[in-house]
Amino acid sequence: MMANNKQGLFRKIPAVDRLLLAPLMTEALAACPRPLILKAINQVLDELREKIQTGEVIRESDLDLESVSVSVMARLKQISSPSLIPVINATGVVIHTNLGRSPLSESALKKFTLIAGGYSNLEYDLDKGERGSRFSHVEEILKELTQAEAAMVVNNNAAAVLLSLDTLARGREVVVSRGQLVEIGGSFRIPDVMRRSGAKMVEVGTTNKTHLRDYEEVIGPETALLLKVHTSNFQIVGFTEGLTVSELSALGRRHGIPVMEDLGSGCLADFSEYGLLKEPTVQEVLNQGADLVTFSGDKLLGGPQAGIILGRKDLVDAIRKNQLSRAVRIDKLTLLALEETLRLYRDKRTVIEKIPTLRMICESYGSLNKKARRLLRFIGRLDSSNFSVELIDGSSKVGGGALPLLELPSRLICLTPKAISSQFMERWLRAFDPPVITRVEKERVLLDVRTIQDGELKTAARAIMALGLITRKNSAQGTDIN
Repeated sequence: MMANNKQGLFRKIPAVDRLLLAPLMTEALAACPRPLILKAINQVLDELREKIQTGEVIRESDLDLESVSVSVMARLKQISSPSLIPVINATGVVIHTNLGRSPLSESALKKFTLIAGGYSNLEYDLDKGERGSRFSHVEEILKELTQAEAAMVVNNNAAAVLLSLDTLARGREVVVSRGQLVEIGGSFRIPDVMRRSGAKMVEVGTTNKTHLRDYEEVIGPETALLLKVHTSNFQIVGFTEGLTVSELSALGRRHGIPVMEDLGSGCLADFSEYGLLKEPTVQEVLNQGADLVTFSGDKLLGGPQAGIILGRKDLVDAIRKNQLSRAVRIDKLTLLALEETLRLYRDKRTVIEKIPTLRMICESYGSLNKKARRLLRFIGRLDSSNFSVELIDGSSKVGGGALPLLELPSRLICLTPKAISSQFMERWLRAFDPPVITRVEKERVLLDVRTIQDGELKTAARAIMALGLITRKNSAQGTDIN
């Protein structure tokens, strides 16, 4: 009987040709490409067959022409929508690796249409009327801001490290402290990158202590580079000791060996001037004698994803000539965003306000409190039968593997569940248009206003208000929302 019932349901599934003649499909064909509509139809029909096979679909009404047409239209909307969409970051993690890291400045955004929608002098020297270098658009300003002899840019910092090691140390030895063999997001590990570059890694010291004599004991004819890796995404505290850039650079000069530092989340602004934890700036590392410095453009710098290489001209010139540099070169839109971000650093009085990442990191508790109260006013009074809304203290994180010990005091909108669960609320807000990405702690849904932009407050409020309405409706219908 069960098999016969399944066969009967299979026969009820509308044929593709019949669906294409349905009124909803006729309207869709006028607006969407036929192959896209066929893709939606086939996906829906395949899912219906799977559900019948597993016993999920038991009602014939689910298989009539109108019901299936509605399902196809919903699927058509889903697959024709862009995959990359804006979201509201309410997590309180400023440089959120999964949410696009650093938002760009207004000045960078204003230039996108002009450059992206037309031609540009990307690799054309307007003075000479001949082929130029794409690095020229940012090299001079990087040299101006950091006092480096030379500069070049690639598509991310992992590529900057790989390219530098491949150029300067392939087949030779690179000395690095065991306490600096870091792993960052995406399983990027210094030992693995070293191996890929063809360099031979020589570990010195211990996890917590590395002395000058440790380096001196291993330096030999095959030593090509002394590498220092800034542990930006973790800290070793307590009984520790390591070499400063100045000490390592002095050692390198005595032996004629270049010193390279991978700063990871390199920054050009001194955060200690704003009452935050001290993070070494690119300028300081170069002044202390590093021959080469690499760092990201999309973390503490506040620009687009890029890997920046600064230092001695002979070293940077050699890296630039490496054929691998073409495989990791930066594109025109990234160059545009990076140049505009760097231009903002020329004015220390306004750079914090004009670069969104720096502004969010440095925003005061008082300012955040005012923002949170504005969000509460936009939400207004809500029926508290399903969840309550209140303003609480909390903390934000810098994120992006930077300043791991820094807790930024913040103000949070707290949704405490009553008739519904925090998991349901988090999922519902994540499915909102646009999605609101929150965090759940101690069974409460939290929205940290530090990372919610001013222009997003009303939208975030609408999402919370709509959540109140939806949950009340589901509760009345007895829907499982826990």
